[in-house]
Amino acid sequence: MAGSPILATRRAVLAGAALLPAFLPGALRAAEGAGALIRRPIPSSGEQLPAIGIGTSRRYEVEPVPEKIAPLREAVERFVALGGTVIDTAPSYGTAEDVLGQILQGGLREKVFLASKVSETGREAGAAQIARSFERLRTDRIDLIAVHNLIDPASNLATVRDLKAKGRVRYVGVTVWRDGQFAELEPLMKREALDFIQVNYAIDNRAAAERVLPLAAERGMAVMVNVPFGRDRLFKAVQGRELPPWAAEFDCASWPQFFLKYVLANPAVTCPIPGMAKIAYVEDNLGAARGRLPDAAARARMEAFIDAL
Repeated sequence: MAGSPILATRRAVLAGAALLPAFLPGALRAAEGAGALIRRPIPSSGEQLPAIGIGTSRRYEVEPVPEKIAPLREAVERFVALGGTVIDTAPSYGTAEDVLGQILQGGLREKVFLASKVSETGREAGAAQIARSFERLRTDRIDLIAVHNLIDPASNLATVRDLKAKGRVRYVGVTVWRDGQFAELEPLMKREALDFIQVNYAIDNRAAAERVLPLAAERGMAVMVNVPFGRDRLFKAVQGRELPPWAAEFDCASWPQFFLKYVLANPAVTCPIPGMAKIAYVEDNLGAARGRLPDAAARARMEAFIDAL
């Protein structure tokens, strides 16, 4: 939101001299013409998704009135115009589902891969929450519903699978947001057939790459990545620093692209979902899904660079 210290930190980073070229109009037009977005398959179906999505936590939790929704609508429209499709939300994100439901009216819903979550305990409560999500999002079909933070997975997975069988939900998944949940996530991944997992992973928080991401690849599960910027950690770490010149070797023009390209370079990752509430952020972040990605040597160099800060 407007007063967020995280957004203020990102604004400070994006104002740095090393990043200005990425935001000049000519550079933006060149980026748009630099090729289609990288796409990654959902292993369970083969459906291809653009490799950067929008997360709606916090930034879309605004009062659902026209003047507050207007800039978010502009960001989503720009995202779709540039080839993005994946938008992730949740009933626990305050007003985000209501706001997104308004934004997606008028033809945008059909162009978006819409993901939400369920976070209640018990079949009845979970089903009621999902029913409210359909109402708030103003849609009769949600592409993915994931069990949020592994809350009552037995009951909630059963409910979502029933909806999938009826054609109201296309994919089933689970989410976590911190390393301490991996001990519960891994056995669940081994015993359940899941289309998606959502997990925290960033260049300064690489624990998911040790076992969770390889397990997802082995089990044929798509991977959404939340907090790919480590919330504000990474922007704070590089504030005032120039992008290293060798970042150009993998077509990287800004710090946000540096962080996202690192995440995308792991082949198990399907789609990071950073928050994007402004057109400038949409244009910059989607640049991470164009051009070359860092190879193993470049990724090691990136890790060493960030670890030394």
